[in-house]
Amino acid sequence: MAIHSYNTMSRKVEPLEPISPGKMGIYVCGPTVYDDPHLGHARSAVVFDVIVRYLRAKGLGVTYVRNITDVDDKIIAKARLQNRDFKALGRHYTRRYQEAMQRLNVQPPDAEPRATETILPIHDFILKLIQTGHAYASGGNVYFAVESFPQYGRLSHRSLQSIIPDLAPGADKRHPADFALWKKAMPEEPAWHSPWGPGRPGWHIECSAMSTHLLGETYDIHGGGSDLIFPHHENEIAQSQSLFGQLPANSWIHNGLVFIEGEKMSKSLGNTLNLYDLLEQYAPEALRLFLLSKQYRRPIEFSLSAMKETSACWERLHRFFSSNAQPAAESDQTAPRGGVLWNRFCNAMDTDFNFPMALSVVFEGIRHANRAAGNRPNSMDDTPARGTADLVSDIFFVCREVLGIAVEPPAEISTQCF
Repeated sequence: MAIHSYNTMSRKVEPLEPISPGKMGIYVCGPTVYDDPHLGHARSAVVFDVIVRYLRAKGLGVTYVRNITDVDDKIIAKARLQNRDFKALGRHYTRRYQEAMQRLNVQPPDAEPRATETILPIHDFILKLIQTGHAYASGGNVYFAVESFPQYGRLSHRSLQSIIPDLAPGADKRHPADFALWKKAMPEEPAWHSPWGPGRPGWHIECSAMSTHLLGETYDIHGGGSDLIFPHHENEIAQSQSLFGQLPANSWIHNGLVFIEGEKMSKSLGNTLNLYDLLEQYAPEALRLFLLSKQYRRPIEFSLSAMKETSACWERLHRFFSSNAQPAAESDQTAPRGGVLWNRFCNAMDTDFNFPMALSVVFEGIRHANRAAGNRPNSMDDTPARGTADLVSDIFFVCREVLGIAVEPPAEISTQCF
């Protein structure tokens, strides 16, 4: 069965077919580093970590790029408030993000470009947009001319006219929806030299420049949180397609947001859950299981009861691994055995990366292995003792290599589970 995923562009579940046979290029929008990471950052990172792990387990050569935005208004404001150099502040919170991801067993991307290190590719991209009539300089700023791109709004399914009331007019803009590619430096702000005067890149252009530089004009998957669909990803498409005549990515995959008591988690609402605080309260594996417990496109509601349930599931996994220690010769297993469990796991993952169904396959496999060990009938195989060693190996492989669940002692034992 081919892998199918939901494409935000078409609003359909479609076959995920590599542009180049056996290879995939994936670009995911990473954090803006002005504060500690929160649970929303973790959800996006874990979702795409598992997707990348699975594609590699299926034999695809994946080049995974996740960027760091290390200069923007929020970073500059925070640095000014703390009387710190903005670069030092960005480096500090980049390390904090990377350390938190490491604790969650999120594998680092193949490339992690930063806005401050991509200035020349950004200049080149902007110059070409100006030369082709899709951008213009005005008052030391450079803007993308949205009216030059008739397909604007295709990803978010919004018309240009519908978004105008939500926009603040700009005195040096030709159209209210035109967005900044290059921002003129204000007094005492960080700035780089450019053909348009000292300034810094706009938010959207950095991702277009980075993805083109590292993955080419068109790659397989562009990902990120659903809050980035508009305007960020919409603007990326406008920039890239205007220049190259084709969409930058074949498939657009967006994870749902984290909610707390029915409200979207966001810094503006003051209800964010600091990831370091959560890692003090819960095992990293329990947090991973929580973030994978809902379909990745859907919102996920954080609650104490949900964490109690997923903590119990992690404890059950730990007990299983402790009582079924994998032989040393198999501890570096790099491919599944290809048995019933792996096939069912693939069926779940091939159906729009259905994480909850994939987890249920794992726990069914655990029940099967436990019953087989007790020589009792079970639902996965009519002959309980047959193939149990391979089944255990596949459970190890799926949990460790695809789901990214590391096996460590749980804090305490309880009895709830999926």
